[in-house]
Amino acid sequence: MQCRSFTEAAEQCHISQSAISQQIRALEDELGFDLLIRRSRSFELTPAGQYFYDRSLSIVSDVRKLCEESRRIALDENAVLRLGYLKNYGGHEFQLALAEFAGKYPKVDITIFAGTHEELYERLLADEVDLVLNDQRRAFSDNYSNLILTEQKGYVEVPSGSFLASLEKITIDELEDKPCILVTSPGQEETDKEFYRDILGFGGQYVIAGSLEEGRMLMLAGKGFLPIEGNYDEMPPGIIRRVPLYRRDRQVYRRYCAFWSLDNSGYYIEEFAEMLKKQFPEQL
Repeated sequence: MQCRSFTEAAEQCHISQSAISQQIRALEDELGFDLLIRRSRSFELTPAGQYFYDRSLSIVSDVRKLCEESRRIALDENAVLRLGYLKNYGGHEFQLALAEFAGKYPKVDITIFAGTHEELYERLLADEVDLVLNDQRRAFSDNYSNLILTEQKGYVEVPSGSFLASLEKITIDELEDKPCILVTSPGQEETDKEFYRDILGFGGQYVIAGSLEEGRMLMLAGKGFLPIEGNYDEMPPGIIRRVPLYRRDRQVYRRYCAFWSLDNSGYYIEEFAEMLKKQFPEQL
């Protein structure tokens, strides 16, 4: 607590000492317990008073944000929604949610960034994006909303005419001597290689692609196999086959989430998150 005497508190609040003392006493009477331990010239908080004070700071901050956000929406002030998504994610859920949101809120200025896991993570930490669609590689943080969207089984894409396309499933160990096409960004290559090698288990060589489209072109040209992220759209028949990816006797899966900072939560962010969530089927 900032002040340790009624005199100091009264001066800071620009009211009389007796008035602030009466207000504290009235609040204690309403609550039914003491907030302060009073001494001759000072006071200190009781344990209950300390808890009440700490929680009230958070509540006051939330109310202030609520009023600011409501005012901005009511006055139709310039609203911006900054979104990010995983650049090698193959599903259409993000696009569907984006189209729905833009149709409902045409005056909101939407900016979009496609990046690797680490790029999205760093931009969220730096408050350069409001919400990201990303895979989960770290434990959830209490400072962020961590909305689980889906858990998807893992596949690799290969040319339909290749030997790998004839398999019903393929294990990570069986891909060890084959190049892995890695969709990443300049400067992120080693970080993503480390994750795919040490966490997912791809131990062979890597071919770098700057986008999912480029990765598919390289795969069709016979440069390697392409691990595919997310829900899977239908590919043109006769061109690409998706083969289930296994680690030993279980199919690999990945978890995808929407992340946004609790300190930066607002109406449009939560509205987009809700639209995005409903694009994914309910998990069994």
